[in-house]
Parts: sequence; C-alpha cells; structure tokens
Amino acid sequence: MYDFTASKDKVSDNSFKYKDMYKRNPDVPSGIVPMSIADMEFRTAPEITEEVKKYLDTNVLGYTDASDGYLNSIVNWMRKRHNYHIKKEWIAPSDGVVTAIGDLILCMTAPGDGVVVFSPVYNPFKRAVKMKGRTLIDIPLLLDKDGYHIDYDAFLQAAKKNTTKLVIFCNPHNPIGKVWTGEELLKVYEICVENQLFIIDDEIHHDLIMPGYKHTVMANVAKDAGKHMAVCTAPSKSFNLAGLQTASIIIQNSEILDRFKASRLDGFRSVTNVLGMVACEAAYNYGEKWLDECIEVINRNAIYVSEFVKTNMPEIKIFPLEGTYLLWCDCRALRLEKSKLEEFMTEKAYIFADEGYIFGEEGTGFERLNIACSEQTVRETMDRLFKAYKRYIKK
Repeated sequence: MYDFTASKDKVSDNSFKYKDMYKRNPDVPSGIVPMSIADMEFRTAPEITEEVKKYLDTNVLGYTDASDGYLNSIVNWMRKRHNYHIKKEWIAPSDGVVTAIGDLILCMTAPGDGVVVFSPVYNPFKRAVKMKGRTLIDIPLLLDKDGYHIDYDAFLQAAKKNTTKLVIFCNPHNPIGKVWTGEELLKVYEICVENQLFIIDDEIHHDLIMPGYKHTVMANVAKDAGKHMAVCTAPSKSFNLAGLQTASIIIQNSEILDRFKASRLDGFRSVTNVLGMVACEAAYNYGEKWLDECIEVINRNAIYVSEFVKTNMPEIKIFPLEGTYLLWCDCRALRLEKSKLEEFMTEKAYIFADEGYIFGEEGTGFERLNIACSEQTVRETMDRLFKAYKRYIKK
C-alpha cells in the first residue's frame, strides 16, 4: 500500500544527520545517504499527515492540554500491540524520552546516587546521569559466540550498594538490536525490586520488532511490576516523528507520577506540542498497516546486509537484527584503530554510520548502521563498502 522507495526531503539544511555527514567529510559525493542518527529516510505515513493538515485547517495553535483522544489512542495501542493494559491516568506526555529520563533521574535520586546502565548503550543515558550530578555505574554486557548477555552477578553486586537507586534499561537494546526475553527482563526486575531500585524502562523502539521475535514490556513480567518503573514510549522511532518532540511516559505509581510532573514544572518547560499529540493519535489509530510494511522493508534490508557481508567481507560480523532498525556491525577483525576505522568508513567507503565507541568503550571497533531507508540505498551502500574493502583492506 505504501511507497518505501521515496526518501524524505534530504536537502533540508536542518537535518541533523545530513549536517553531520558534511561536517565529517565536506567532500562527500552527491547522492550519499547517511546511516547514522536514528530517524528514517521514509516519508511520513499519509494517514498521519492528513490528520495534521485537518487539525491545522480547523484549530488554532495555542496552549493545548492532552485530549482524551490522544490519551485513549495510547491506551488502545499498548493493549493491542503489546498486551500492555494501562489507564490514561498513568500517562504523562513529554517532549521526548531523553528529556523524560533526565527528569526521572532528578526526581528519583539525590546528587551522588548511583545509576546503572548496561554498555554498550545509547550514549545520552550516560550523559544524562553525569549532567544531573549522579554517579554512573556502567556494567558491560557480556559478549560470547551466542551474542550479548546481562552480567547478573555484577548487576547484583552494584544493586546491593545503598547508594544505588536507579536503573536505565534499554528495551529493545540500542545499539545492539537485541530483543530481551521475558526471562531476562524478569531477572533484572527481581534484582531491582529486592534492592529497591527504580527502573526507567526505555521502550522507544518497542514497536520495531522483526519477524520471529517477541517483545515484552517490562511492566508485564510480574504482577504490579509497573509500580516499580516508568515505561518510556513514543511514536518517534516507529513512525519517524522525532521532529515533533512527543513522548508518552507511563507511570503506574501515582506518587512518582506526581513527582515526575512536578519536576518538569520546575524547569518551566511545556509538556509537549499540540501537533505532536495530533500526529501520535493519528499514528496509533491509523498507522499500523504502514508500520507493518515498514518493518518488512527493514527486515529485508537487514537480511540483505547480513548475507552480502557474510559472502563478501566475512571478517565483519553483523549481529542479528531482532528489534530497532539499527544494525550492530563488528569490524574488529579488520584490525583498524578506531580513528582509522572511522576514516575508512567516511573517506573511503563514504558510509556515515555511528561509530561504536560513542556507545562506550565496549563498542570500540563496531559500527551502528541505520537501515531505515530504501533497498536501493542499502544496496548502493554495500557496493561502496565492498569496493573500499577490496581496495584498502584486501589490497
């Protein structure tokens, strides 16, 4: 039903990832599509743009509270898509998941308290902890031939410390593209509850689950689990709406919900913007077919990259894409220092991914590749990579 070959307006001077690409290499040839920052190259679902247009035609853009329609669309989406049963009273609209994480750190911890993250991980987690004056507790994920695993022993030891108060958990995990099982999530939850740690459950990618995998909302792992966490959701990744700065933070514990809302008032910030709420409601009410087709395109792209690299550049390992649209690529066997790997990618192959080291020391030698783009773009990117590989790596 939808066209996933046409890109959005790439020539916009204000596109973060295009500006970043030209900053990293001012001489990049025309027509190159960057694969870094996590937004899609696809145009917005027409069902969403039509609802936004209708709103603009019939409403003024003044201060606007969350409507019942917006809140009910979130309730219905979580129930239908994730078997996650919530009440609209639990929803706190926010201008972004990252912003909400910062607010939650402030209202759930005191200066110097410990906050756990599992690396390699989305880099703003660590920045937020440090910027809020808290102590970062970085627990590396364990990597073996079967993939990544949580170091539960190290986590338990950290959780037992009186100063450890909070866990920021990425579900599914960015950048490794892993969908955690219910059993894995239950172990994390049990350690947190036993040691009175609050959980920030970042589920911004939870709609983007590849065929053959099943996502579990952490609040569903046990009865009343939702009382011990904030589940952070948004339509931004699922429907490419990041520019509308709209997220939905679900907090079942009413006392913590009130504290969270109060923390934002202290900063004199608005909750979200009216067009973002309109787009979110439209996405959840009318966008499911678009999302399902989008996932098919992403999955085909992941399969193509994996098979192409395995056949032509076997030194590079592509981790299975279980969730998100971000491929985690292990390039350590190329034996390039991180600066040389980045130079090879940006100046030889003209590939502008996110360097693995930005996600923590454990990511050094890796690349994170955004494949939410047309199949033609993926094929052209792999062709450039292979040509550069033959010329500079296998010379």
